[in-house]
Amino acid sequence: MKFSTGLEKSNTVDLDEMNPPDDKLHEACGVFGVCLNDGGRDAAPLVYYGLLALQHRGQESAGIAAVKDRNIEVRKGMGLAAEVFSPEAIAQLKGPAAVGHVRYSTAGSSSIENAQPFVSRFKLGSIAVAHNGTLTNADVVRELLEDAGIGFTASSDSEVIVNLIAKNYRKGLEKALTDTIKFIKGSYALAMLTDEALVGARDPNGIRPLCLGKLPPKAGGFPQGKSSPLAEPGGGWVLASESCAIDAVGGEFVRDIEPGEVIIIGGGEVFSFSFSEKTRRAVCSFEYVYFARPDSVIDSMDVYGSRVRAGEILGRESAAAADLVIGVPDSGIPAAIGYGKATGTAFGMGIVKSKYVARTFISPDQIKRERAVSVKHNVIKSEVRGKRVVLIDDSIVRGTTSKWLVTILKAAGAREVHIRVCSPPVRCPCYFGIDTPHRKDLISNGASIPELCKSLGADSLAFISVEGLLESLGATAEKSYCLGCFTGEYPIPVSGPAE
Repeated sequence: MKFSTGLEKSNTVDLDEMNPPDDKLHEACGVFGVCLNDGGRDAAPLVYYGLLALQHRGQESAGIAAVKDRNIEVRKGMGLAAEVFSPEAIAQLKGPAAVGHVRYSTAGSSSIENAQPFVSRFKLGSIAVAHNGTLTNADVVRELLEDAGIGFTASSDSEVIVNLIAKNYRKGLEKALTDTIKFIKGSYALAMLTDEALVGARDPNGIRPLCLGKLPPKAGGFPQGKSSPLAEPGGGWVLASESCAIDAVGGEFVRDIEPGEVIIIGGGEVFSFSFSEKTRRAVCSFEYVYFARPDSVIDSMDVYGSRVRAGEILGRESAAAADLVIGVPDSGIPAAIGYGKATGTAFGMGIVKSKYVARTFISPDQIKRERAVSVKHNVIKSEVRGKRVVLIDDSIVRGTTSKWLVTILKAAGAREVHIRVCSPPVRCPCYFGIDTPHRKDLISNGASIPELCKSLGADSLAFISVEGLLESLGATAEKSYCLGCFTGEYPIPVSGPAE
């Protein structure tokens, strides 16, 4: 990538040459399910609103499957949920239970064939599966199923799950789920729909999040104490990747689904069982660093609070003499607030993010990601002019966005730009549902801090330590986290190219 020269002589930036690709890790998807106690109402509208709340987890495709009279119907398409579903399409999805999915592909190509939920119709019934995560043994399982005569219509590893369940369904729902989940390896949070029940499951390490909520007969807490127009009398139950989606439909957060737990909801009752022995809990640390919305709570940890604490710890570890601290919108802002508190540096906006180009990563295709990023961030010149600025970001992946931001901050008149990062250097690939670049494209892989600083054009650069990140997350022996992309140490064995 070629950058405009002579910025020290001029405050102009060549936009034709400064057009970096999106520089964040991206989540695979989000899942949402609803089971209403009142069989006379439809769950699909609630699922639609839940998907809107989870749209940040996947913007490539969206889908909803609903069940009525033992028949599962599905609607899905490419794009945002609001683009895929018209009011007419939602109205066609009848039934008191439904599951939904928003996707960003990590396993399988970007295509309508890989959009979820996947639905299988077989002799004993039907099942729909929405999956967040990545199976590490999907190729082996797929080959075994194909040898048994089972066909596949997509390249996504998620179709492996629905076909395994269908194959084992003659044993009964509980046994089919147990046998399937014990057979697959990797990360998964599942929202599944059968003819008679809504089912949730979480992998034994709890790498991907999943939580349970309740729709009370009359949901209070809405403006002026009015009931939610969504949570009508009768109530029901909700499964969601994040608690913010439960809030969006007027529900009440009940608890997180435990690692290795299956939960079955039907007939107004909730049944739970564990399918594995107790293993090391290893929630993905990047959920707190970047993926999750700040108004979510994951495994009893407030996401916003963890980001503020990370900024405070970063300030203690690597303070810079500066006049202003700013955060890269949006996830860098809470950390910038924390950094300012710890160091006494004034907090300001500095950078504005356009919400209308947030979809620059919709397609994993690199050429498409390179378009329009130059208009994604803009500097408030009056805020930074003549100042020593600390720029707080959640992570540095390829480094292109960081380099771009340093360039435009200095072009806007910042005297100095000091980068501080609220995650350790990303040096290794993820095998559990994150779209990680190849090792060669990870700027921190093999480069020293001084080399990185020079490459980015910053006046100084520092990352939070692994110990500091764990402190921000309240890690204990019982509550640990997956740090594989930082340390190369994974909670379960993985196999893949060295990249």
